[in-house]
Amino acid sequence: MIYCKGKEYICLLDYAMDFVRGKWKAVLLCHLYDEPKRFLELQRITIGISQKVLNENLKELINDELVAKKIYAEIPPKVEYYLTDRGNELTKIIKEIENWSISHYSHLLK
Repeated sequence: MIYCKGKEYICLLDYAMDFVRGKWKAVLLCHLYDEPKRFLELQRITIGISQKVLNENLKELINDELVAKKIYAEIPPKVEYYLTDRGNELTKIIKEIENWSISHYSHLLK
């Protein structure tokens, strides 16, 4: 057993999967893969996510050091979210899973 941040994990795989567990985290990481995005842009392209849930997921990804945000000193304030090196490395793996899914299940796309 592994104990970290007040949680119990079966193994390191279980711990690693906690970084992308849930409906939106992996999707958000993939959206940030090519370039930084602003909050409203992420909300617009992540169809079905509420502002509250987006904000919570971004905070968790930032706390896990997978995403960082840059605040520009301008009026109105401009904030961009981008992948850290650790986030970029994990997202490459997620993209491989996405490619596997496309090759085996693309017939399910409408």
